[in-house]
Amino acid sequence: MSTPIWLITGASNGIGLALCLRVLRAGHRVVASVRSKAKSGDAVQKIEKAGGSVIEIDMTESQASIAAKVKAVGHIDYLVNNAGYSILAACEDISEQEATLQINTNFFGPLYTLQAALPTMRAQRSGTIINISSGAARDPLAACSLYSASKAALEAASEALAHEVAPHNIRVLIVEFGNFRTNFVSALEDASGGADNVSPHYDNPVGVIKRKFLSIHGKQMGDPERGVDRVFEAVTGEGMAGSVTGKVRRLVLGKDCFDRMKAASERSLTELSLQEEIAKSTAFPE
Repeated sequence: MSTPIWLITGASNGIGLALCLRVLRAGHRVVASVRSKAKSGDAVQKIEKAGGSVIEIDMTESQASIAAKVKAVGHIDYLVNNAGYSILAACEDISEQEATLQINTNFFGPLYTLQAALPTMRAQRSGTIINISSGAARDPLAACSLYSASKAALEAASEALAHEVAPHNIRVLIVEFGNFRTNFVSALEDASGGADNVSPHYDNPVGVIKRKFLSIHGKQMGDPERGVDRVFEAVTGEGMAGSVTGKVRRLVLGKDCFDRMKAASERSLTELSLQEEIAKSTAFPE
């Protein structure tokens, strides 16, 4: 049996870097992507020292450019679309440039990578696509409109894709992360400005939520090492999370994320129960 090959995007830090090192420790092969090797020197050194290789992919590149880089990798068993970021702002205040960059990075980039990987996976009749998402897709909060929208789009596409590729023995897994102790929050400030960079008329709730997010840096309950352990297990069928391999469309990680997802699902069921008669009243009379 050949050694499994992973392509993991967004490997310069956080979950992406931790997952690369976890996969390499398991003896698998890793091709990691970063936007810039020059700006990600520490991560590049760690990955290469552990036996992996690093390429450059900017998730805002053209479809043709991303496709060429993915296809150059060749055989891919596991594609992990991890690259992404978030802006925190009132929906009304988000500029065209900010909106375009958010959607391109979090949705179109992953779309182009998986499109490029699928022909090879179909030919080999195996493969797994892992799209990293967030509880924000199912439970959007104020200040997170465009981030939630980008992740919700990725999740909807992933669910449809799973039906399309199942006959080719290709699996799709959505990973819902809660708050994990990475640099994600500090990157929020870089992308969104300081805690007080909110229009006065949206200070509550947008400003309140933004300040709360920015205050938890370094205090998040989620351990990235344990998080990537669960991802690896759910993908490969090993360990604790191996019990759900092939049985769930979404892997939910973090107590905070689980609680949000459960509450959001219960709200949806309540809303449906309130309008069952209304929904069914729209049919032509029999």
